[in-house]
Amino acid sequence: MIILIFGISNVGKTSVGIKLAERLEYTFFDLDEEIKKEFQMTLENFMNQYPWPHERYQVKGKILRKIITENKDDMVVAVSPIYHARNFNSLLEWENIVAVELQDTEEHIFQRLVFSDENDVIYKDDEYKEKHRDYYLKELHEDIMYARRLFIKIKWKYFMDNKSVEEVAEEIFELLPQKIAEKKENSKKI
Repeated sequence: MIILIFGISNVGKTSVGIKLAERLEYTFFDLDEEIKKEFQMTLENFMNQYPWPHERYQVKGKILRKIITENKDDMVVAVSPIYHARNFNSLLEWENIVAVELQDTEEHIFQRLVFSDENDVIYKDDEYKEKHRDYYLKELHEDIMYARRLFIKIKWKYFMDNKSVEEVAEEIFELLPQKIAEKKENSKKI
């Protein structure tokens, strides 16, 4: 089975994905890390090389498809935002793919907010974050509203409610057999 984890930036896709993959004994992939490997560059350089969002999201969709087709099964993939659904929606129909969208409130995501430098080194700057709190909360709200439309075909919505990464991964693990059964049942109806 292939588990795709979607959600807005900083919601916790990678952290939850790593824990879930460990629990399932699956291979874990992070789309951003795979992009960096594929192009041998930082994410900032990738964005500079593909400045137009449409083209950038097409490339991200191709890399996601490549991860899936080259590795076939037993994987969890944290899917960094691809803000054009046509670049991933067809994957949601594949029989061996279960997709989950992680959701949380603006405030909870803000609490987890981290930054990265030009070399993709992640760091925290709580002073800066607090100074620009209103800006980030507004941006997070807009991302959440956009994601509601973008991820409409992802039926499994998991609301994190500021739970720990371990709690979220364990709950998804426990719900997975039910979601796989639902996917198979829905496939028979089509």
